[in-house]
Amino acid sequence: MTGRWQSDPDRGVVVPPAAAVSRGPEHRLAAFVIGAILALGAAMGGLNLFVDGVLRDGPARWVYAATMALLCLLAVPLVLRRRAGPRQMFGLVLLGDLVYVVVVLCVQDPIRYAGPLMLLFPAIIAAWFLGPWQLGTHMVTTTAACLVGLWPGYESALALGVQVGVSAGTLNAGALGVFVMRRRVQRLLIATETLTHLDPLTGLFNRRFLVEQAPRMWRQARRDGSRVAALVLDLDHFKRLNDAHGHAAGDAVLRAVAASLAAAVRPSDVLARTGGEELVVLGLVSDIDEAAHLAERLRAAVAASGTADGHRVTASVGVGLVRPAHGEDPADELWRLVDRADAAMYEAKQQGRDRVVVPGVPAARRPLPTELPLTAC
Repeated sequence: MTGRWQSDPDRGVVVPPAAAVSRGPEHRLAAFVIGAILALGAAMGGLNLFVDGVLRDGPARWVYAATMALLCLLAVPLVLRRRAGPRQMFGLVLLGDLVYVVVVLCVQDPIRYAGPLMLLFPAIIAAWFLGPWQLGTHMVTTTAACLVGLWPGYESALALGVQVGVSAGTLNAGALGVFVMRRRVQRLLIATETLTHLDPLTGLFNRRFLVEQAPRMWRQARRDGSRVAALVLDLDHFKRLNDAHGHAAGDAVLRAVAASLAAAVRPSDVLARTGGEELVVLGLVSDIDEAAHLAERLRAAVAASGTADGHRVTASVGVGLVRPAHGEDPADELWRLVDRADAAMYEAKQQGRDRVVVPGVPAARRPLPTELPLTAC
């Protein structure tokens, strides 16, 4: 977890290679529907076993029956468990191509009973659930399946090539179109979700994201036997800077501070802007000394930041610590912890600003090599 999140989905958000049917109610529903369609297709295909003149006699009939039975068996875990991973989906897609080839080889008249349109369903599955290389593999197998299916019906190689090109081209073009649409929809959804977690001015996380991360932090702290530390940073005399130089200068300072803090926090920390000139860092520490060291590093990062116009600020930092216990509500405990850190931050203000206050540790101002200009006081 980093302090900032790139909000541009086309550049900074990596779209998963496969929309795996694994989590969430909508994914469970999709897995159930796919399983139901497999079972329904196998049942409808099984009717051919009882219709004279459709299937070839001999081993072909048994191969066809075994294929329909296999589809039913594959449908059972999808319907019952309602979960499937990317590899399973890729396997199902390739299975669809193989089933088409089996049907072609087992029926009496492939042109009549096994047209390439049968591949439409697996083509749509490939477009929606697979990544680029998997979709490319499927497009190749679709072309090969069409070639096998259409081969017996054409004596001319040219006619066969035209029909395979038209059939496979139509299926692959449709699959590619759905794939592109799905990727675009995914990016829009990711961008929307990202914006709900970001502060638009600084690019830092917001209060909502901070609350959403609390259960994870509490679980990890209990598992590792560590403590959760909340560090509240409030920029000193920020209103004075806004009044003297305008809100544009204040916004520039906030962005500079955000960039400096994002570079100073640890990868596992959560850095959020909770409002105005107040920022919160949530992280795991082993003891109070580690929390104090982190707070001091962040205080120094703020003091060292600045804008192109030379505006700089300092920050008062308050620290709160808690050792999570079982049965707690992480969201409620988070704000109790932030309140304690906030009280320590106000104590730092009263003691002269530009310092860190950790309960139980004497506060001390760490002077910079040179004094800051008036706008930083």
